[in-house]
Amino acid sequence: MLHYESTVREPLINGSKDYHQVTEDIISPIEKKPGKLWWIALGFSLTMLLFGVWSVFWETYWGIGVWGENRTVGWAWDITNFVWWVGIGHAGTLISAILLLFRQGWRTGVNRAAEAMTIFAVLCAGQFPVWHMGRVWLAFFILPYPNSRGPLWVNFNSPLLWDVFAVSTYLTVSILFWYSGLIPDVATLRDRAKKKFAKFFYGLCSFGWRGTAKEWQRLEALALLLAGLSTPLVLSVHSVVSMDFATSVIPGWHETIFPPYFVAGAIFSGFAMVQTLLIITRRILHLEEYVTLGHIEAMNKIIMLTGGIVAMAYITELFIAWYSNVVYEQGAFWWRILGPYWWAYIILITCNVAAPQLFWFKKLRRNIPFTFVMSIVVNIGMWFERFVIIVLSLYHDFMPSAWVYYSPRWPELGFYIGTFGLFFTCYLLFAKYFPVIAVWEIRSVLKRSGESYKQQMVAIEQKTTEAFIQEVQHEHAVVAH
Repeated sequence: MLHYESTVREPLINGSKDYHQVTEDIISPIEKKPGKLWWIALGFSLTMLLFGVWSVFWETYWGIGVWGENRTVGWAWDITNFVWWVGIGHAGTLISAILLLFRQGWRTGVNRAAEAMTIFAVLCAGQFPVWHMGRVWLAFFILPYPNSRGPLWVNFNSPLLWDVFAVSTYLTVSILFWYSGLIPDVATLRDRAKKKFAKFFYGLCSFGWRGTAKEWQRLEALALLLAGLSTPLVLSVHSVVSMDFATSVIPGWHETIFPPYFVAGAIFSGFAMVQTLLIITRRILHLEEYVTLGHIEAMNKIIMLTGGIVAMAYITELFIAWYSNVVYEQGAFWWRILGPYWWAYIILITCNVAAPQLFWFKKLRRNIPFTFVMSIVVNIGMWFERFVIIVLSLYHDFMPSAWVYYSPRWPELGFYIGTFGLFFTCYLLFAKYFPVIAVWEIRSVLKRSGESYKQQMVAIEQKTTEAFIQEVQHEHAVVAH
C-alpha cells in the first residue's frame, strides 16, 4: 500500500506532472542554447570579476597599504566580507543536511541551488584572509608541513588557524554533498546527450551511474552519512569564525553570546541569498511549478525565526554591556549608537530587526516581489552587522590619540565587487550546464506531494466518505424498517 502525504498540506509540485514531464521541465533548459538574459548576466558578472582581479593585483603589487586600514582599524572591509560570505554559505548545508535528517519534503525543490551557493560563497570567503596577509606568496606558512627550513610552529591556540581547518572541512563536505546528489541527474544528461563531447563530459562526471538498486542504496546511505557530518559543521564553522572576535579582549567583542549569535545570523543571511537566487532562477528557467509559493513561504518563516534570534542577541549585547558596569564595554556600545557611524547602526537595526517583522503577515510571506526585495534588504543588514562589529569596535582605541574615522578605498571595494562577479559567474555556469533542481528528489516526492496526485487522493477520500455515509444511511433505514 502506498503512503500518501496528508491532502491538507500544500503540494510541493504544482500542475499535472509525471516522471517524464519532471525530467523534461528541469533538463530541457540545459539542452537549449542560453537566452539573451543569461548572456547579459554572464557579461555583467565577468565584468565585476575582472574588476576584482585588477583590484587584487593592485593590492598585491603595492601592498595592503592601498586599503583604507590603519593603525587602529587593522581588520576592516576585507574581514567584514569574509565573515559575510561564510555566513551566506550556511543555508545550503542547513537545507541539505538538517532538513534531510528531519525528513522535510519541501527541501527537494531548493536544496540543489542552495548547495551550489554554499560552495561558491565559501570560495569567495576563503580569498579574503589570504590576501589580507599582504605577502600572499607566504600563505602556506599557516599550515604545518614537513619542510627543509625546520619545523613551522603554527599557533594552534589562534582561532585564525581554527578558521583554516573549519572552513576547509566545511568546503570539502559541502562539495561531497553537492556532487554525490548530482550524480543521478548527470547520468540523465549523459543518456540524453546528442553531441559527442557532451556525452563524454557527462559520462565522465556521472562515474558510470546505472541506477541499480545497489547504487541507490549506497547513495542514500552516503547522503545520511554526509548529513550527519554536516550538521555539526553548520554549528561549528561560524562558531569558530565568531571566536576570532570572542577570544580577544576588545570591548564589544569579548562576549560568550557570539557563537550562537553568529550561527543564527549566518542562517538568516544564507536563506535570504537562497531566496534571491531562486526567485530569479525560477523566473528565467520557468520553474515556478517546482519552486512554489510554499517553498518561498517556508524559507521566509526560517528567516523570520532566525531574525528574531538575531534581534534578541542585539538586546542581550546592550543589556550585558549595561549590567557589566565596565566603562569600556558600555562606551563601545554608546559609540555604536551615538558615534560618527550611527548611520551604520541604524541600517543594521532597520534591516535585521524591523524589516523581517513584516513576514508575520501571510500575504507578504507569499508575495514574490516583496520577498525578493526583503532578501536583499536582509543581506544588506547582515553586511552592516559585520561592519558594525568589526570597525565600530576598533576605530575607538583605548588611546584617544589613535581614534580615526575609517573609510574604504577603491581596491577594497573592487575586491568585494569581484567576489560577487566570481559568485554569480559560477552560479550562472552551474545553472546552464547542470540542473538547479534535483530531478530524482522531485520524483521521489511526486506521488505524495504532487498537486495532481493530491487531487486524486482528495477525490478518492470524498468517494470513500460518500460511500461510507450511504452505507450508514442504508443501515439506519434497515434498522428503522
